Amino acid sequence: MFSDNHGDLGSPSSDARLPSLLALRCFEAAARHENFSQAAAELHLTHGAVSRAVRLVEDELQVALFDRRNRRVFLTDAGRTLARAVGSGLGLMRQAVGELRASARLGRRWVLSCEPTLLMRWLIPRWPDFQARHPDIDVHLVAGGGPFSFASGIDLAIRRDDFAWPDSHYAAPLFAERVGPVCHPGKLAAWFDQENAGLALKADAPRLHTRTRPGAWREWAAAAGQPAPDGSGQAFDHFYFSLQAALAGLGVAIGPWPLVRDDLESGLLAAPMGFVEDGSRYCLLAPQPVQPGSPQGDLLAWLQAMA
Repeated sequence: MFSDNHGDLGSPSSDARLPSLLALRCFEAAARHENFSQAAAELHLTHGAVSRAVRLVEDELQVALFDRRNRRVFLTDAGRTLARAVGSGLGLMRQAVGELRASARLGRRWVLSCEPTLLMRWLIPRWPDFQARHPDIDVHLVAGGGPFSFASGIDLAIRRDDFAWPDSHYAAPLFAERVGPVCHPGKLAAWFDQENAGLALKADAPRLHTRTRPGAWREWAAAAGQPAPDGSGQAFDHFYFSLQAALAGLGVAIGPWPLVRDDLESGLLAAPMGFVEDGSRYCLLAPQPVQPGSPQGDLLAWLQAMA
């Protein structure tokens, strides 16, 4: 099982023939620990498999590599010599494998699809931080919303769970959707009334709508326990335009927290009634589970930290 039979016995190269790599790995682990059970645990093998592998190396080299005394094993001089050589060789192989993996990681471009307004108002402003932290990960950002296919060249996607995606997709939660009315700070007195514990939107305050999320006002009202809006007001083709209209003082828009937080912090927008969760959330979607330490894992960890 563990022997490599290359070359003819008696040929000039027969003395240089190596035992199998698996047997040498078992020996090297056993030599480091001077314990077969610990070596077996490290290699996910049984104690018996490690013991047989070491015995096969000893038989092939015709030398004793361990002294076996009182249920313990101790390296012989020959065992120490071989352990140094095998350890050095495995170290060089591990280094080469690591360099190759790093090279492959550097050369891979990952395509991340993100909902357009989230991409524009939340992800791109923070993207320099990701690039500074992970200069070796090449990510191409593309705008896209709703259903998609990983077969179309997309590697990862950020989506709100307002549609059904296939069960085969891996979904890592990023943040819950929190929404609230936002407007130009100079319009607060004109469009909001002071009531008991807070502010209330006046009935005649101009409401801004978007065709990409037509139920935004209704969903906010249900989540916040507010009266249902009558649906009047100006409508825009995209969410981004309704938020720009709010910035310009044209009316009150429903603003998701991630999309307006920078404008709130800079004082360009006000959210007098705060934010409530509307029951949806954003997720990072991938075709397989994201492994920590992988490029996708580093991206996921950064996205969750930014949230």
